[in-house]
Amino acid sequence: MITREVLERREFEILSRYATKATESKGRALDEKKCAIRTDFQRDRDRIIHSKAFRRLMHKTQVFLSPEGDHYRTRLTHTIEVSQIARTIARGAGLNEDLAEATAMGHDLGHTPFGHSGEAVLNEIYPGGFKHNVQSLRVVDVLESGSEARRGMNLTYEVRDGIVNHTGSAVPSTPEGQIVKVSDRIAYINHDIDDAIRSGIITAGDLPKDCTEILGSTHKERIDTLVKDMIQNSLDKPTAQLSEGKTNAMNKLRTFMFENVYHNERVKKEEDLDKVRVVITWLYDYFFKEPSRLPEELLAMKDEFTAEELVKDHVAGMTDRYALHFYEIFNK
Repeated sequence: MITREVLERREFEILSRYATKATESKGRALDEKKCAIRTDFQRDRDRIIHSKAFRRLMHKTQVFLSPEGDHYRTRLTHTIEVSQIARTIARGAGLNEDLAEATAMGHDLGHTPFGHSGEAVLNEIYPGGFKHNVQSLRVVDVLESGSEARRGMNLTYEVRDGIVNHTGSAVPSTPEGQIVKVSDRIAYINHDIDDAIRSGIITAGDLPKDCTEILGSTHKERIDTLVKDMIQNSLDKPTAQLSEGKTNAMNKLRTFMFENVYHNERVKKEEDLDKVRVVITWLYDYFFKEPSRLPEELLAMKDEFTAEELVKDHVAGMTDRYALHFYEIFNK
């Protein structure tokens, strides 16, 4: 049998000297008995995949608020694509694939219903503001529990660090976390281009030619180029990153997407954005006025956290369809 100890030894035999080894983890907040088969990072991945928050990603918007078709990305398919890209890069660069995968699987657990549109509304109405990466950390630390004996998933420091720092100006402390941060951008820029072309918002010929000349003219070519570049620039180095040229080309594509897709009225119609604002605001106000209607697991925390925080937790955790269904029941 291939035991945890065998896997831990293999990490030292196979991985780069800069890879984060499971036995060198800074550990968990609460000590636990080790698994006989899985390393700590593999165990973290499994806890995330088996969580309710992970399953709910299936019914949360990625970009298109009301897509007509079955092939548009959701928050769950985005997460899987980020994980696949991150695993490939980590493997190619000799870094810890398990840590990269666990971090990628958990990075968006805190996303609101209706994607970034919902996040923007909750950021306005919740005191102190709302950021999905911070909420993702709260999900794994507090809101999700795999055991009656403890609150939260009790994940390792390295996975938690990668989750909370996957977006924004902060840099994850491990090269695997840095891979996930870049893989998130590689994934969403390219799959959003794919969805935008499918919807007719743009055509492949609309993409900046200097970018396609560097990265490739197809979805497959661009991801292949960026993954290989990331591997080459991360080999035998303490940090993981893209080359300057590929970074600039990807960032220019991102700017193009903001100008032509993310703010396009066909993607996010004014009436849809207005509906998101109305629904999120109403839900927040309703549960703040009627806190007894919160789920039992949140009510159990009422002596530890403010009503605003628990209401925010509940609204942020909703899927698109649950939020709409609850709103429509009371607003017929």
